Amino acid sequence: MTHADFPAYRGRMEYVCLDCGARYPGDSLLYACPRCGGVFLLENLDFSRLKERDGAAWREVFDARAGTRCTALRGIFRYYELLAPLLEAEDIVYLGEGLTPIVEAAPPLRDRVGLPFAYKNDGQNPSASFKDRGMACAFSYLKWLCRRHQWDEVLTVCASTGDTSAAAALYAAYVGAPLKSVVLLPHGKVTPQQLSQPLGSGATVLELPGVFDDCMKVVEHLAENYRVALLNSKNSWRILGQESYAYETAQWYGWDVSGLCLFVPIGNAGNITAVMSGFLKMLDLGIVTSLPRVFGVQSEHADPVWRYYAAPENARRWQPVTVAPSVAQAAMIGNPVSFPRVRKLAERFVEAGGEKAFQVVRVTEQQIMDAMIQANRHGHIACTQGGECLAGLINARALGLIGGDEHAVLDATAHSLKFADFQGMYFNDGFPPEYGVTPDKSLANRPELLLPESARQGRDVAEFARMGAEAVVERLGLRKK
Repeated sequence: MTHADFPAYRGRMEYVCLDCGARYPGDSLLYACPRCGGVFLLENLDFSRLKERDGAAWREVFDARAGTRCTALRGIFRYYELLAPLLEAEDIVYLGEGLTPIVEAAPPLRDRVGLPFAYKNDGQNPSASFKDRGMACAFSYLKWLCRRHQWDEVLTVCASTGDTSAAAALYAAYVGAPLKSVVLLPHGKVTPQQLSQPLGSGATVLELPGVFDDCMKVVEHLAENYRVALLNSKNSWRILGQESYAYETAQWYGWDVSGLCLFVPIGNAGNITAVMSGFLKMLDLGIVTSLPRVFGVQSEHADPVWRYYAAPENARRWQPVTVAPSVAQAAMIGNPVSFPRVRKLAERFVEAGGEKAFQVVRVTEQQIMDAMIQANRHGHIACTQGGECLAGLINARALGLIGGDEHAVLDATAHSLKFADFQGMYFNDGFPPEYGVTPDKSLANRPELLLPESARQGRDVAEFARMGAEAVVERLGLRKK
């Protein structure tokens, strides 16, 4: 690996509490304010020095790095100065994360929805979800911290509905000593595909009864009382890494985001926090000259953020909700830890971009599944959260919140294969009643057995080939050449 092109610029990072304003140096493991318990955002005290370059110069820097052979600048750290610019090149962990493709909607699907849109396929990250963006930053910071303090063992811990544990276990396995990975999962609430990932990476996997919010309380208690590295989105370094989604989107569209609408599912609310934070940084530096509009999307089975913003501004009151089973498992969170960040950044976003710059829409479980199946029927690889975003776009269009002259980018946070069980339940009409999903039979798809098992017995290959071919011809109505 060559470090010849690695930036010389270094910043000084501080934790800033969003509740009481207390500040703490960025060289320690902190997740909640010791004074009041509030959540943090990280601030670069030397951010103003970045303004010594104008926006055009920064665009040239980031565009030039697209061809770099410096491993430390190939992924999310293409935007090093905007993320965690206290790291050295040797600290940076790169597993191929970031720079995920933005794929325009298939024309028939675009026409059905009524406006142009694209999916950003974050399921094409190494562990098959967007969580790798944050983990690349969090683990790079942990390497820096361990080197700085000469720590010989650090236990990384997270609560998860699947994607976080998969990403945390993968990066911990790659880095190795002094890091060891433990993940806490809600028993029976994680798909087999997602469960296989931390197990395969060698993490210690512990299950607890209840839902994600219950597991989150356990890891918060551990982080407050023991020296462990918490890797949920309460970790401010993870939020920094996830800002790369905003930078990549802006760069893909030539740094012109006017008329762009981003749809982001809200679970623990870290991703939508990061997206807004990233665009605000770019606006401050003149890298972009306007803001896109950002739409958060929530299922009616886990909708505390939608409820907050649906109320009149002078009557808004934060209230966690009890979740019901949701196919959008990563978004099935009734008390998102990053909500204070959302509220703070949404205020700034609206102030800079106008009252319609940030909005939240709600969708049903039925709409999520129908949209996911429709998207993937048209050649996409959307997870249930990607279905949630498409359902959000359709609802926003029906409500007149988005015009036909705008362009939407939908966040498919994970790969569709992680949610194959939900697809199977849809095709086989196997959803438990609490989900509230009745499959559209016209979208169902299942294999067909053309011949009985006995048809293969006692026949040579050539005879069976003829029999099999005749069955295919009859089923498809084929004509001879």
